[in-house]
Amino acid sequence: MTRVFVLWDDSHLWGLLVLRFLRALGAPHGVLRATNIAEGALAGKWRGCAPAGTDDDGAPALLIAPGGWARGRTQRLGEAGLSAIREFVAGGGAYLGFCGGAGLALSGPRPADSLGLCPWGRMGFAGRLQHLLSGDVRLDFEADAQNRRPALVPPQANGLLAQVWWPSQFAPLGDGDDGVEVLARYAGLGPDFWVADLALARLPEETLVDWENLYGLTVRPHFLTGRPAVITGTYGRGRYVLSYPHLETPDSPAGNRWLAHLLRELAGIEASAGPTAANGAATPVWRVGAEPLLWDDPTLLAAKTELEAAIALGQEHLLLFWRNPWLLGWRRGVPGPGINSLYALVCEALGNAPNDDARIWWRDNAEEFAGLAKLLCKGLSGLLLAERLDMTVRQTPGVDGADAVFTKNLREMRAALFGPPPAAGGVCGRLLRMLEELCARLWGNG
Repeated sequence: MTRVFVLWDDSHLWGLLVLRFLRALGAPHGVLRATNIAEGALAGKWRGCAPAGTDDDGAPALLIAPGGWARGRTQRLGEAGLSAIREFVAGGGAYLGFCGGAGLALSGPRPADSLGLCPWGRMGFAGRLQHLLSGDVRLDFEADAQNRRPALVPPQANGLLAQVWWPSQFAPLGDGDDGVEVLARYAGLGPDFWVADLALARLPEETLVDWENLYGLTVRPHFLTGRPAVITGTYGRGRYVLSYPHLETPDSPAGNRWLAHLLRELAGIEASAGPTAANGAATPVWRVGAEPLLWDDPTLLAAKTELEAAIALGQEHLLLFWRNPWLLGWRRGVPGPGINSLYALVCEALGNAPNDDARIWWRDNAEEFAGLAKLLCKGLSGLLLAERLDMTVRQTPGVDGADAVFTKNLREMRAALFGPPPAAGGVCGRLLRMLEELCARLWGNG
């Protein structure tokens, strides 16, 4: 039986996307924590190696690293975990990384900050708007890749529509003779593409041209076209595939089909459930918060209610909005990613029937979680209202340095609750780590 595992640490919302895809595909799988990997899980030496629903206790064939903060993962993995992943791939295993999981596999100036499976690095940003890109993109496939790696290229024609969620960019190194193959490049924008909180399709062409001519502000990401989006290569006897587009995005038919295609090639997975959406996507529409309630835990239910109230407050004051059924949109400066991940993980926990391990762990930790959740939600309400006030008075000259004081206090409030970006820190980070642990135990991977 093929073994497929998902690296769960610091994955949060993005890890749930991968797991929902695998569940919809009917693919046997499990989750691994950084400590499991350090203990030898990728070599078949950990008691929980077998995927859920199988009796096979051999070593995994594929490790999937979802999106998330790459540096945070390296810290959780430590040298033992990083070395174990390198040994797993060098020995013939496969590594599939999305966004932050792709970045984790790249090379950097400090070996302790990345896996170094791929000799390429991460490209820096010329301006902050270059990082604030999300939504639909079109991909074209390299002719050479179709000839050399036909099994990794989807059967669809060029122009495949996929989604990116605030991606970095690959930075090729050397003279090109490095063994890295580009599978797909960015080939233009799709109908639902955003730069920060601007939906480009809703802006008239003449307005975008005026912004460029009058203000020297290039909003459209022309720099993206032609750049590598999905790459592959070998490391020892194994292979990696790294994708900044999130092929596991719910209700993304073309991306989902390509991901199913990749899983067949990398791990021999054949769908047992088949497409579950009428449009052929492996992952149907996900309406976060609408999942069936299988655990009526009062602490989790209270956190869900408090988060929903905070989100509603943000919507009322034009700071938050539901961009799609699973993803929040937010005004720049609002900690939307942390709010979104907290809400999604609370809902995931409520949607699982608790086993004995999860109940025992939660019995010892629920009181701390409840206190932190109340602190976070109360502070979040104050933060959102302060952000709304900032929108109103930002252009109003302050008196005796009041503007500088307001900005400093707002920044400190954000950092205390959510930590400095891109990491999820502060009170939010503590809650996410607890939910991460709880969900792993609910799935039988305690």
